[in-house]
Amino acid sequence: MIDRRPVPRPNPHRRRTRYRPAHALLTTGIAVLLAGCAGPAQPDTSPAAADTTAGLFDQVGHVHGVGVDPADGGIVIAGHHGLFGLTGEGTLAPRQDSPQTGGPDLMGFTVAGPAAYLASGHPAPQDTSTPNPLGLVRSTDGGATWEPVSLHGQVDFHALDVDGTAVVGLDATRGLLMTSSDSGRTWQERAPLAALDVALAPGDGTRILATTEDGVMASQDGGATFTTVAGSPLLAYLAWADDGIVYGIGPDGTVHASTDRGATWQRRGGTASPPQAITAEPGGRLTVVTDDGVEQSADGGATLQRLA
Repeated sequence: MIDRRPVPRPNPHRRRTRYRPAHALLTTGIAVLLAGCAGPAQPDTSPAAADTTAGLFDQVGHVHGVGVDPADGGIVIAGHHGLFGLTGEGTLAPRQDSPQTGGPDLMGFTVAGPAAYLASGHPAPQDTSTPNPLGLVRSTDGGATWEPVSLHGQVDFHALDVDGTAVVGLDATRGLLMTSSDSGRTWQERAPLAALDVALAPGDGTRILATTEDGVMASQDGGATFTTVAGSPLLAYLAWADDGIVYGIGPDGTVHASTDRGATWQRRGGTASPPQAITAEPGGRLTVVTDDGVEQSADGGATLQRLA
């Protein structure tokens, strides 16, 4: 169910597809995805795709999200061809039941709990029975299988975040923020938002941050309205740790941190190449997927080491 409450609709900035590298996306303008998301997921053989899927990510395709599963501390990476886990040998292993056929195109992804994930996107090319787009889907078996939750065939979330039963998502087709207070079963339409990523403050369903071409934007009313954070850095992706510190990474790989809910930001270290996704854990432990590997920090982004 969608609560279609009237919301102010200023002219949104154009938003480009997340298939492109973050630095190109943010510096050339963020476009609302009005086309190109309706068909089944297909491999992208463009030069931009080749640049971001070499080596480690050959079987993943475009990387759309990263998380750490609290069940075992394992790193999971969502991409164009399903969900993958980082092994101790530094390789990626498919999580889906039928790894040889590939999984769904997980455009939006977030870890909701031990072995529990929420995602959105498109069915796998061989799946002709599942509505496209997926709407919100859920896995409770570590990504082996997915079950529908809501908005099947209606919404393609290109960014998701969860805190308890609160969920926020960016509807890529309409350039609209949507929120749920019941684990994604029903939704409310909020503000139009030309953003690449969103982050929900832990323990507080009213504070939401978003990355835009104009810098970080913040909402203090559950996403009904957003204002630009004065002096904020240009960030691509956000991750809010449960200890209250929020981290952001810029298109060039520079890590920033905020201890005051995104009002001010401090520059930390950086990655060796542009980022594709970031996740954060309490105590300053960060995991970042870049164009050519996976890096991790134990000190809030001051230093990062290559994992794979």
